[in-house]
Amino acid sequence: MQSNSQQFKRGSLAMMPLSLIVLPWGVLTGSLAMDAGLSELSAAAMSLLVFAGAAQLVALGLIKAGAGIFTILLTTLFITSRHFLYGVAMRSKIANRPLKWRLSLGFLLTDELFAVCGMQRDEDFNHWFALGAGLSFYIAWNLSTMAGIVLASQVPELSEYGLEFAIAAIFIAMVAPGVKTWAAMTAVIVSLVLSVVFSFFAIPAAIVLASLLAMACAYGVDSWERKQ
Repeated sequence: MQSNSQQFKRGSLAMMPLSLIVLPWGVLTGSLAMDAGLSELSAAAMSLLVFAGAAQLVALGLIKAGAGIFTILLTTLFITSRHFLYGVAMRSKIANRPLKWRLSLGFLLTDELFAVCGMQRDEDFNHWFALGAGLSFYIAWNLSTMAGIVLASQVPELSEYGLEFAIAAIFIAMVAPGVKTWAAMTAVIVSLVLSVVFSFFAIPAAIVLASLLAMACAYGVDSWERKQ
């Protein structure tokens, strides 16, 4: 049986690919925070306390557009609401842990941590492994955003260098290992094709609509497979 430190290292290594992929995204977020008019301290504190890449990007766009605090809070609440589902899915794994572990892992729970630990069986889940994975990603995210904060004053138009590719890359890296059934493959292909088609024809809420139709198709394929 591995020690706590060994489990922590295993978690950090398991998260390493995603920690590396997220670096350009963090740099982009840090630079956009400066572009939105935040101070260096405020921009750094946003990543340290919020720790949600998509929510931070949207919030920064709203701040730059002059949106009110209620609009920003409500929008970020909707964007991060999926974390409630992550928490429910992992409840059986951490419910019997002490409060300090539930709070720590709850704060570190991101799409990436769920991708690494969420699909583990309850008996295979180790909180030290999860801590190593979540904490290493937290450090990588904050170091990259701080790099973006520093580079924003050194590199003009940093946001124009295509750093947003990392957003798609990291979600592809998370989703790909889980595509093991025809239903999952159907969801990926349908959502990809429809999102491109709907966006090309400027259909409102293209991504949301493509996702819903992809889930419906995947459910149909899964139901058909169960009947065979």
